[in-house]
Amino acid sequence: MKIRSFLPLLTYPDAHSEASIRNAAALAGLVSAELHVVALEADVPPVTSALSRVLMNLPELIRNAETLSAQAGAKLMDLARGKAEASGLPVTARTLKAAPALLGEAAASEARYFDLALVGWSSGIPGIQMLAEAMVFGSGRPTILVPEGAEANGINRIAIAWDGSRVAARALADATRLLERAREVHVVTVTDEKPLQDEDAGARLAEGLRQAGVKASFLPIRAEDCPIAETLQRHALELDAQLLIMGGYGHSRLRDFVLGGATAGVLRDLRMPVLLSH
Repeated sequence: MKIRSFLPLLTYPDAHSEASIRNAAALAGLVSAELHVVALEADVPPVTSALSRVLMNLPELIRNAETLSAQAGAKLMDLARGKAEASGLPVTARTLKAAPALLGEAAASEARYFDLALVGWSSGIPGIQMLAEAMVFGSGRPTILVPEGAEANGINRIAIAWDGSRVAARALADATRLLERAREVHVVTVTDEKPLQDEDAGARLAEGLRQAGVKASFLPIRAEDCPIAETLQRHALELDAQLLIMGGYGHSRLRDFVLGGATAGVLRDLRMPVLLSH
């Protein structure tokens, strides 16, 4: 059965970069996934206040913002559709409108009908971080963050950040269909960053994967004088991994997310495609 992937396109207030969307669509091709593209367009609610009486052109400003959002969505949809079709992938595209503050929630709700979400990542754009957090913690689906810096070139070598926790197990289960396609899997465990319930957690997982027919190895690593997310990604890249699988740590608090250290670090400094699952 084909993997059905979902690619949301942010258009407001800042749009996804073309490079990030091109790379996300390329990754869908690497896993032979059907690609379902949705442009998230802003539906700006009218403002009825003293401000609207002062700014007599406010309705025009709203219309202009919505027009720019729609234009960005059409451009990104054409780009993603063209990339997918060039790879021979089945692709569908449509628009989804919501109030700007609710675009992430709308995308998360839509993602529940697919197997996998892809989020093109550009640093320094708050809207994209909002979208990524909503997808990871609200969709119930695994989400791969795809950086704009380098196009994905394969998915044959996968690294798993493993600490034996519930969210790590959730991510592992959500990535099963990707692991089945991999030629090599490396289990990476940071041994001195926090107490582990099972000191043999990484070795046990690697052995279980080998028994399931996966070529798996275990690499214990030590926390370094740098953020844990940087340590994990750097070791994954040194292993020539093309995808890093991690549990997404965090919880919501009054519509804001409180993120775990590794998850927050990935969202600050994404160096490779990372699958996050909560």
